[in-house]
Amino acid sequence: DEEWPEAEKAEKLARGAALKWASGVFYRPEKLEGLGQYRSRETQRNSSIQSRLKSTVQSYLEGVGAGLEQLRSAAQEVQSVCQDLGAARWALLDSADHFQGLQQMRALMAEHVQLASVVQVLPQLFSVQEVFSHTLQLLHGQHLLEAHAELMMMEHLRDDILSQLHLRGLSSAQTTVLSYFGGLQELNESLAKQLWDIVGNSLRLVCEDPVLFVTAVRIIEREEKIDDTLLLEATFLPPGRPKSWKQKFYQVLREAITGAHFHATGVDAEGPGLARHLATLQKNIVSELRVVKDLMVQCVPAHYNILSICTTTYHQALTSHLQDILQEDLDKQALFLLLEWALRVYHSPEMMGHPDLLPEVDVSALGPLMSPELVDQTERKYVVKVKASMLEWLQRTLEVEFKEWFREEEPETDHQGFFQSALPVIVMQMLSENIRVASLITDSLQQKVYTMALEELEAFLGRLREALVQCGKEHQKDRTVPKYYISYLLAMLNNNLALSSSVSSLHPNIACREVPASLWAALDRTQKKTCQLLLEELLLDLQPLCLQLPSRKWLSGSQLVSSMCEVIDKYAKDFSRVRKPIFKLLLAESELLVASQYLRALMQKKMVCKSTEERGQLCDRLLQDATQLRELFCGLGLDGSQQSLEAVFALRELISLKDPALLSLEVLGFVTKYPDISDEHISTLLDLRGDVSKEVRHVVLEMMAQHPQVLPDSYRPIFSTILVPAPELPFCLRKGKCA
Repeated sequence: DEEWPEAEKAEKLARGAALKWASGVFYRPEKLEGLGQYRSRETQRNSSIQSRLKSTVQSYLEGVGAGLEQLRSAAQEVQSVCQDLGAARWALLDSADHFQGLQQMRALMAEHVQLASVVQVLPQLFSVQEVFSHTLQLLHGQHLLEAHAELMMMEHLRDDILSQLHLRGLSSAQTTVLSYFGGLQELNESLAKQLWDIVGNSLRLVCEDPVLFVTAVRIIEREEKIDDTLLLEATFLPPGRPKSWKQKFYQVLREAITGAHFHATGVDAEGPGLARHLATLQKNIVSELRVVKDLMVQCVPAHYNILSICTTTYHQALTSHLQDILQEDLDKQALFLLLEWALRVYHSPEMMGHPDLLPEVDVSALGPLMSPELVDQTERKYVVKVKASMLEWLQRTLEVEFKEWFREEEPETDHQGFFQSALPVIVMQMLSENIRVASLITDSLQQKVYTMALEELEAFLGRLREALVQCGKEHQKDRTVPKYYISYLLAMLNNNLALSSSVSSLHPNIACREVPASLWAALDRTQKKTCQLLLEELLLDLQPLCLQLPSRKWLSGSQLVSSMCEVIDKYAKDFSRVRKPIFKLLLAESELLVASQYLRALMQKKMVCKSTEERGQLCDRLLQDATQLRELFCGLGLDGSQQSLEAVFALRELISLKDPALLSLEVLGFVTKYPDISDEHISTLLDLRGDVSKEVRHVVLEMMAQHPQVLPDSYRPIFSTILVPAPELPFCLRKGKCA
């Protein structure tokens, strides 16, 4: 027990577990009947466990025995090896002196190998100069493949020698080798020169002699493979490597394409010369791209992407070429040609969209030929040039028109008999043609030209008004010059109406026909200025008649107003040579002029009624005159509701009032109907009556002050244009001759 304390502990645990189990199973008396069965079953289980334990222990004991036997055998073998190693060590120590002789043998062997290598290449080394001469002859005879083969052989020999020297650190000897093979550089340069000459003429050679071009491509491919191999090893890079002849091939091809067509210094910047240059470019580029697509592609490996390279080269060269041309001071025709060519022709089926080039040639991925900024800048330059040209033509047109006003014959008439001239047709054709031409390029250019054209038309109308004023001044000096002054003014009104009706249709696109308000205002000012000149002419003929009223002779029944009607009727016949809207306007303005002149004459304080009978005569004369004038204008086509002569009838009512005390009410109605009348006007009209006291005048004016009037928007002023003569100040001294 003292040697195996764990066994005693295990036995105690087992007994305790057995007691616990037994107390749980036999806690009732009736359970004791099965005690025998439990005892026999546990006896069998213990026997089974003991037999398994015995077999397990037996197998472990057998394994331990076998292991011990193997350890014993291994120990014997290790002892034998140690003895053999000791013997070998003593044998090596005895042979150490003999190994020193082997070191000298090894050095001699290495030297022998080197000498054998040198002896092997000696024939090649001695023949280097001969090979150089032969290679040069081959190059002169354009036997490029054979020449390149010998050149590669010489380069391989040189590079192999240089590599060996590099590995042995003999850098000083490399200079001697390079000097010996110095002819290689000359041969390389000669071969390269011929290759680049071939590449530079490749577009011609693939049509005439494709073998020469294919030979050049094969040589370039050989050199590219050599470059790739040397760069991949990266241990030793011979002089002149990498040659990168493939990149040089692309560079020479690009330079050949660019140099053949794109020299801005030799381009005629004028329109016809530039048109020929662009047409030549178009023809040459299409034909050369056909050659590349149909012939050159078959002469080079697919990975060269030669068609894409050439297309990109042409595109980029054209972009730079157009920018160089645009640096010049181009006229409008040249600018238009460039814009049309870059934005329309270049992508059309006539050039890069040619059926013979599609679908392989696609410039859509290369970007625009002209950047949006450059297009906008060029469009603005074009608009400036067109503006200058348009200004010049409009000025010439105005000068011709001005001279025609002084002709000894009436202006032209249309099929309806209305006066007109060629001015609106010339102006609108000029504007619409420039806008139409701009629409062939881009919508933005069309809009720029359209905006500029409207601005120039507005400025032209300003100069036209100045010319009308100048013509009017000449006519004031001598009313016989121009002879048909009124007729040409009427023609100008018809011209202005034609411009007004045509200006909104200048833009081809209905959605963009927005005319600025300033242009409508300019057209309106031109119309008003022309009407003003006509009315001034009418006024000159009416003034001598208006100066004769009011007077006693006029009251007694003169033919003054009849003479005025004859003048008006004469002008109305002239006015009938303008179209209806302007005719109606002239009638209305003439009627307003007659009414205002008639009222102005009454307010000049030339006459004061001295009695009731004179006031009655005045009222009768006012009624007759106003009726006669109204009937005249109604007969001419002016509606009575549009006439300002109603003011004369209202004035008659004011004068015919018999009781001056009621004047305040009558004046209030008059002021309400004609709100632009002033205190001075009313005071003058009251003076005309001749029976208004200071008190009544004060009441009337006080009433007007208490009822200020506001002019309605649709009201046509009549009294605001009439100036009342200033009242005469009383003089304190007697009138007499100066001493």
